[in-house]
Amino acid sequence: MLTGLSCFWFDLIKDIVPNHFISSNVDDYPEVVRKYRNDLQGRSMLVVKSKPLPVECIVRGYLSGSGWKEYKENQSVCGIRLPAGLKESQQLPQVIFTPSTKAEVGHDINVSKDHIDKEVGKDISDALSDLSVAIYKKAREYAASRGIIIADTKFEFGIHNNTVTLIDEVLTPDSSRFWPKEGYAPGRAQASFDKQFVRDYLETLDWNKTPPAPNLPEDIIRKTTEKYLEAFKTLTGKEFKS
Repeated sequence: MLTGLSCFWFDLIKDIVPNHFISSNVDDYPEVVRKYRNDLQGRSMLVVKSKPLPVECIVRGYLSGSGWKEYKENQSVCGIRLPAGLKESQQLPQVIFTPSTKAEVGHDINVSKDHIDKEVGKDISDALSDLSVAIYKKAREYAASRGIIIADTKFEFGIHNNTVTLIDEVLTPDSSRFWPKEGYAPGRAQASFDKQFVRDYLETLDWNKTPPAPNLPEDIIRKTTEKYLEAFKTLTGKEFKS
């Protein structure tokens, strides 16, 4: 499902930035891997090889999640000062770029734009910021026309042929916060089509958030699947075919 939705978005936003996607049709893959068709079909992509940049490009259009927690304490999100009096889930006065490190082990760490300037160079850093915001704005406008609010999302980029290129998954329920427009109201947490549902369940457990993770009950798995299926159908206009 995440592969299918990423393919959909790669096509929709290809006018903004080059991306790594070539094909998700196993017939287009190198002959040596076609014998694994049953494992690969629908669950893989053929892509151009790029050099990944060590940055999680997070874009926020609404005040939620860790951003809301920080705002309540410091009136800021990832160090960016915001106006006083904002409510949980409220649309931000402007879209903000809040990058983080791409950690190989453990959790990613929120960092400033200045940190990214030093990490990858200011020209590339500026491109990451501008492209991330542009993609988010186009996706948000499209999703809104389909009845979904994209509150925030994250992108990953690489360098291919000396060009900044969009890679990895894009605008899926695993990498984004999707809310139904119907019933949306600032001042509280929102219903969602994303993995926040699983996070909310885990918060009810007596678990210290270190491995091993607890097994998920069948009903939580089923309800999560239903939410992802609904997001896929709403955004693409098509039923998901396993």
